[in-house]
Amino acid sequence: MILDAIVWNVKPEIFSIGSLSIRYYGLLFALGFVFGYIIMNYIFKKEGNPQGVLDTLTTYMVIATVVGARLGHCLFYEPEYYLAHPIDILKVWEGGLASHGAGVGIIFSLWLFSRKTKKPLLWILDRIVIVVALAGFFIRMGNLMNSEIYGIQTDLPWGFIFERRDELVPKHPTQIYEALFYLVIFLVLFFIYRKKGVKIQQGLLFGLFLVTLFSVRFLIEFIKEPQVGFEENMVLNMGQILSIPFIILGIYMLIRSQKKKIT
Repeated sequence: MILDAIVWNVKPEIFSIGSLSIRYYGLLFALGFVFGYIIMNYIFKKEGNPQGVLDTLTTYMVIATVVGARLGHCLFYEPEYYLAHPIDILKVWEGGLASHGAGVGIIFSLWLFSRKTKKPLLWILDRIVIVVALAGFFIRMGNLMNSEIYGIQTDLPWGFIFERRDELVPKHPTQIYEALFYLVIFLVLFFIYRKKGVKIQQGLLFGLFLVTLFSVRFLIEFIKEPQVGFEENMVLNMGQILSIPFIILGIYMLIRSQKKKIT
């Protein structure tokens, strides 16, 4: 039997105790950091780096991801509202995180981390993007559990009817599309690292991550519904516009990595 559509009506809360709710999104977001820490711990041990450096790196990453993603959403997608209501920027629990903002925040925080620890910035970036790709998988699955960031109408048999959003027609489950691509990107990056180890060309993994992840994001945006009203009449939406600089930087890093290798 071929399904005409998948009816999706999952509650975003796992359970509630009074006014406190534990949500799938929060759990999946946290799992991204947990598994990221496990993988980075493996990498640090493999290369003989001290545990304390990893703990410091984790602190930088957590703060940068949350702050960068929140500011990215507020300033890129709803600047008029949040500039008029700046206190609402702090209300992270109400939702509104942007991956492009997280990307900028992470790169800036790793630059600070590099200065503090004297570790080469590209050495850090080449390794951290492995776990960032995996975190992207968990976050997009969290978006699915929230019934948010879905696509336009489709007649494909795996279209989702998001009942909690009062959607009566099947929509592309773009959260799943992105999540699966991000998982593949993680596996490819981790495989390359396992195969080449410390001999990997400096900037290769970072460049490959930027090109693949943001190209996927750029293409999938064509079948996403607008996240904010001003995107409706745009040829390229905000997500696509913000992806272009990351793709260009990734191409540059890939070219650069072929000219300079770690000695």
